[in-house]
Amino acid sequence: MKNLELARRIKELRNRKGFSQEELAERSGLSLRTIQRIENSETEPMGDSLKRLALAFDVAPDEILDWQIKEDNNLMVMLNLSQLSFLAFPILGILIPLVIWILGKDKIKHMNSVGKSILNFQISWSLILFLFYTLAVLGMILHFRILGISSWFTLIGLGGGYYLFNIIMIITNTIMYSKRHKVNYWPSIKFLK
Repeated sequence: MKNLELARRIKELRNRKGFSQEELAERSGLSLRTIQRIENSETEPMGDSLKRLALAFDVAPDEILDWQIKEDNNLMVMLNLSQLSFLAFPILGILIPLVIWILGKDKIKHMNSVGKSILNFQISWSLILFLFYTLAVLGMILHFRILGISSWFTLIGLGGGYYLFNIIMIITNTIMYSKRHKVNYWPSIKFLK
């Protein structure tokens, strides 16, 4: 690998993490001059220096050597559609997008922001769904009626509508992303910022 490409990658990764050269030197235990020489492609980090940089960036050494931001629209569409796994089991609508997001957030363009938006929406959706079903079951146990309607109807009718809303949001945002690279998952609580 050419020093210039590796230097560019390290500088880009440092900037993405929001570190100054001084911060990176402090976090890695390398001298400021060493960081400057690496970024100016005067030297290539090997062995211990590469391990120290990897620790400072919280990545594997191989990720520094192979790291670069790519645009992968197919993976982004898969990230959006992976939420549909909630149909099998609601928590899967969080877990599968979470795994895809963790694996690609520093490597795929738009993955970090879109993944956070998806996860915030799905976590919010799951919490509201859990609360809804808890109240509906409690209503059945206590024989509580909402506007004269039994809890069974509430459980089936409103619960089904809530599932339908989630499906519509997923499909709409998948189409929006494929056209404009933007998503709008709402309403959601900002768990990940």
